Amino acid sequence: MLPELIETDRLRLECHDTAVTPRQFYAASGAGQTDTIDEETEFVSWDPNPHPKKTHDLTRQFADQWESREGASYAVIPRDGEPGAGHYAGNTGLAFDWDTRTATLGVWLRKPHWGREYSAERAAALAQLVFDRLDLDLLATEVIPANEQSLRAVEKYVDRLGGRHEGRFRNRIATEGGEVVDVERYSVSRTEYEATVDDPKATFVDELDQPTLAGVPPAEVVWTPANGSDTGDDESPPGNETTPS
Repeated sequence: MLPELIETDRLRLECHDTAVTPRQFYAASGAGQTDTIDEETEFVSWDPNPHPKKTHDLTRQFADQWESREGASYAVIPRDGEPGAGHYAGNTGLAFDWDTRTATLGVWLRKPHWGREYSAERAAALAQLVFDRLDLDLLATEVIPANEQSLRAVEKYVDRLGGRHEGRFRNRIATEGGEVVDVERYSVSRTEYEATVDDPKATFVDELDQPTLAGVPPAEVVWTPANGSDTGDDESPPGNETTPS
């Protein structure tokens, strides 16, 4: 039902709890583990993970959601030929409401991978999964309004998928820090998607034979450009959305 590997032109999306160990996850998302983590989590609903126990618990949560089909979390890994190829670029996922036939997107990308439209590329792949394989009727995503650059990125890819801006939903989420915030919500219906997207490109593989990061020491999981600022120009920040998990 849920593919453990999704391949796009430039990315591998690998089942997160299978592909990434808690220690590897902590190396990328832990408080103080990278120089960019505070900037990367400014506009998401969670704080940098305070210790490895938290990433252990999150990994178990991802596995439970996958098993129950309540959600699907994927590690985002650039393919060969991309800057930072073979490193952990972040994660993305879907939360499912089967009763309303709706999937909600989330994404978090590390700063060295911003500006390359990876967010748009994985969104197109997950839209293909939602409509062509899971037979759902609506794909939605939500962005904290203060994240203006991410709003522009989301608007671009939602338009490419045929979707629309639904409006501002007030007091929609509570952050881990206890703040209650509004979100801007966007959605794409099955009808809109099928009328707009003619030739989906992603490839689905049911079983992940060899995770890219298998055996990689946590300290080597993340990628830092040699000049410290090798990000693209077309999408910065990357469109970090409120994560469904």
